[in-house]
Amino acid sequence: MKNGSQSRLSTARHEKEFASLRDLSARVGGNPLLVQASNGNTSIKLDGILWIKASGKWLAHAMQEEMFVPLDLVEVQQSVQDEMEIASPYTPNHELRPSIETAMHAVLRHRVVLHVHSVNAIAWAIRLDGPDLLTERLDGLPWQWVPYAASGIPLAREIQKAVASRPETDVLILGNHGLVVCGPDCHAAEKLLGEVERRLAITPRRFPKPDTTVLAIIARFARWQFPDVDLLHALGTDAASRKILRGGVLYPCQAIFLGPTMPLLPPAAVISKFTWSGQDTTPVFVAVERSGVMLNEKMTSAERATLMGLVHVTLRTEESARLRYLKEAEVMGVLNQGARGYKEILVAEEAKSPSEIGQFDWQPKTISKRNENHRESASSGRHRQHQRGV
Repeated sequence: MKNGSQSRLSTARHEKEFASLRDLSARVGGNPLLVQASNGNTSIKLDGILWIKASGKWLAHAMQEEMFVPLDLVEVQQSVQDEMEIASPYTPNHELRPSIETAMHAVLRHRVVLHVHSVNAIAWAIRLDGPDLLTERLDGLPWQWVPYAASGIPLAREIQKAVASRPETDVLILGNHGLVVCGPDCHAAEKLLGEVERRLAITPRRFPKPDTTVLAIIARFARWQFPDVDLLHALGTDAASRKILRGGVLYPCQAIFLGPTMPLLPPAAVISKFTWSGQDTTPVFVAVERSGVMLNEKMTSAERATLMGLVHVTLRTEESARLRYLKEAEVMGVLNQGARGYKEILVAEEAKSPSEIGQFDWQPKTISKRNENHRESASSGRHRQHQRGV
């Protein structure tokens, strides 16, 4: 499918570079250890134009859908300087809006920028001792650690400070957020991403299998499904994962898609607690201690992918690790459409049947029907946010 915005590309060489970005975006987006749902974003700077992934789009679909927004680079950089909202004057499809991370891409000098929510990177980025531990692992690479900052202009400003004295920086570990890798072209950026991932790789620990006896009780209640992906049950059966979840929110997407608190119940409380009335107060999932996890039948594809990513992160995090959780104000900033007034957009996916859950999580290129009637409930903790460019 030809991207309708390609008409803005001035030369055949630029069209080839843009095609390379789309191809790379689809490959990166198709790896659930790098990107989950609509998070992550990629960009390329061509002839004074910043081409950035649109808000709410899935990188995995980059070869099937139009999803890159062309912006005047100088104007975007000036908007960042003035702390003003970034407009999109060139977009042929007015439904496409630039990612909230556009500011970050604009302030980096590199031609190609890849921002991913690598589960390995996040497992390091949530640790208080992360910067020290990564010193040896990333030795020899031009990298820097950027402390947590809200997406948008606040994060872009922190990155500007970090690279001001070290303009050669090609790799950024974003505290409580993810990974940024840059390069002069798509090939170089992808090669560097592979090297960084190799160095950051953590072997996930093993976890007990689910107790189907207890979960069967939950299955009697309406709107609950048993996930046939064993990995998901680790949030209930793995003691270290439960301890980590009790601590709070580790990164923004966790709060946006899964809510600010984790529904973790002891087995004895299963029957008494499973009396949620009304779809707006029912959590996306519930983890039962030592038993496993049950999913809400209304769970969207984006929520499932985010939950799977969270499991991967917790299984790569030591129980004894000292973690840096998002502060209450930071969580509320995420849920209340923070980042300096940016209106966030989330394109939700319709829920799948139980038999499709495993297939979707490991074949993220599957394109499912969009459901724009996304339910939102601040009181329940689900906070289905209008998300832009996670």
